[in-house]
Amino acid sequence: MHKVSSADQEQLIQLWQSAKNRLQYLTQNDLVLIADKAKQLTFKKGERLVEQGKQAKVLYLLGTGKVSVVVSGTQIAQIGPGETCGEMGFLEDSVASATATAEQEVKAYAIEWPALHDLFELFPHLASRFYRSLALNLSRRLREQIVSKQSGKKTP
Repeated sequence: MHKVSSADQEQLIQLWQSAKNRLQYLTQNDLVLIADKAKQLTFKKGERLVEQGKQAKVLYLLGTGKVSVVVSGTQIAQIGPGETCGEMGFLEDSVASATATAEQEVKAYAIEWPALHDLFELFPHLASRFYRSLALNLSRRLREQIVSKQSGKKTP
């Protein structure tokens, strides 16, 4: 695990701003503050970022690669660059509700919960925009699940 370089930080911010399920309400400044606290990790195919029922106290922002999200043996989603992983455990201060496994090599940016909480204490408006962005992403995911159930399709 290593600190994110300036060049990587710029690429990461561009990625977060263009991703499908990005943290939409965060400003450029917010992203810089978060990226500064992040550590870059690489997961090999088959490695788990989070494991259902376990608490990792880390939120991941995906940089490259695809991650399979599985609950009790059933794949419910596939997430990729610019998306978050581990946010439900973070929001609930609880264990992971799903297992997230790298489908290929994945570069992810890990932010430990205490570092995020420290940022939120210093910058309350950042916290507000962050939580609003997570709420929007979770709402979209829930809506996709509902639509897929109604149409009889599998969601990933």
